[in-house]
Amino acid sequence: MALIYDAELRPGKMDLISDWLPTTVWFPTQEPVTAQKLCAFRFDDPEGAVGIETLIVAAGGVTVQVPLTYRGAPLAGAERFLITEMDHSVLGRRWVYDALGDPAYAQALEAALFSKQGQAAQYTEQNGVRELLPESMKVRSSGMPDGAELVDAPPYEPQDWTVSVLEHSGWEFSVVRLLDLDGRTAPDPSLEATWQDQEIPVVLAWGMPVQGGR
Repeated sequence: MALIYDAELRPGKMDLISDWLPTTVWFPTQEPVTAQKLCAFRFDDPEGAVGIETLIVAAGGVTVQVPLTYRGAPLAGAERFLITEMDHSVLGRRWVYDALGDPAYAQALEAALFSKQGQAAQYTEQNGVRELLPESMKVRSSGMPDGAELVDAPPYEPQDWTVSVLEHSGWEFSVVRLLDLDGRTAPDPSLEATWQDQEIPVVLAWGMPVQGGR
């Protein structure tokens, strides 16, 4: 469960994403862009300490997946993944990270891919009363291939996608940065999503065992 606050953010999420995208090695332009939010979802942090949000934005003529984590203190050893610091009018100072460098995101992505753990339900709270927010997108996990053990490798790995790879628990998780909206597929276990005006499932991520004990 994710509790969403009616808060003022400085900088706002679209502002920080707009500033950050042209500084990355994988975004197609270094020119200034304006990110437009299309939809978003969240994963649960079992410890309840880290906000884990994935935003889908349109920017620079492409559709981008932006996984972020929000922390109440700096994450040791993750300096190169720090995007910015944010002032949250309810929670105070927050450190915003590219989630690919945050172990909380790796654990949540693993749970989604292997256990089909879905997106977190999101609530607002006012005067002690919680209200469930509608989902802005549908996220689906394939789970493991039928009958497969964790040591069995999926049959192929998609090529020519703009992905970032993180290693966790003996697996490589490929997270698609620039999304393909035309129905390309990935090996199981994979994560797909649809949203308003995007009825064709879009691959967000997939996993493959680390080969050769790397």
